[in-house]
Amino acid sequence: MFSMRKSAEMPARDEALPGRGEAIPTAETHFLNGAALKGPYPAGAEKAMFGLGCFWGAEKRFWDIPGVYVTAVGYAAGYTPNPTYREVCTGQTGHNEVVLVVYDPKKVSYEQLLKVFWESHNPTQGMRQGNDVGTQYRSGIYVFSDAQRDAAEAARAAYQAELSKRGIGEITTEILDAPEFYFAEDYHQQYLAKNPDGYCGLGGTGVSCPVGTGVVAD
Repeated sequence: MFSMRKSAEMPARDEALPGRGEAIPTAETHFLNGAALKGPYPAGAEKAMFGLGCFWGAEKRFWDIPGVYVTAVGYAAGYTPNPTYREVCTGQTGHNEVVLVVYDPKKVSYEQLLKVFWESHNPTQGMRQGNDVGTQYRSGIYVFSDAQRDAAEAARAAYQAELSKRGIGEITTEILDAPEFYFAEDYHQQYLAKNPDGYCGLGGTGVSCPVGTGVVAD
């Protein structure tokens, strides 16, 4: 994943690109399981949203987890409505590359998803992930409920304690109420399933996160 301008600073809202009023075209179904990308989702399903670097590799971390119904990549936590990938790459929309995860909480817990999130990237790098530099690669958890926020903050504290034991720096992950999610273009959806040898710039710290290890109750 390569950006046109490697900006490591968020733009001001009044400097952001204007965007558009209509959603950009995207896939209708998930490339791997055929589920409707935009729903409707099964009764009882819940949503999670994470930013952890290039969304091609990030999405792959979640789509094979038992209990995950569908995954999709898109843009969130910025200013520009309905942005395109090219616009996000300019650094002038403020958006992060994120993964939307729709899951069955009876089969996989939110804490288990958090464990995958923390261990799949380095959350201490600010506005980059590895060689990918820019605001679109920042670490973020976007919560849909107070319960998710509590779990995310507890997991952040627990993981920070483990990182600190190993001399690794401070976590820079933002935890925000889930903003509007804009689906990315068709070719980005499940990119690494369509392109198995495609680019993935993610790399974790090698430190285990001590959450999400319990058995999910029926």
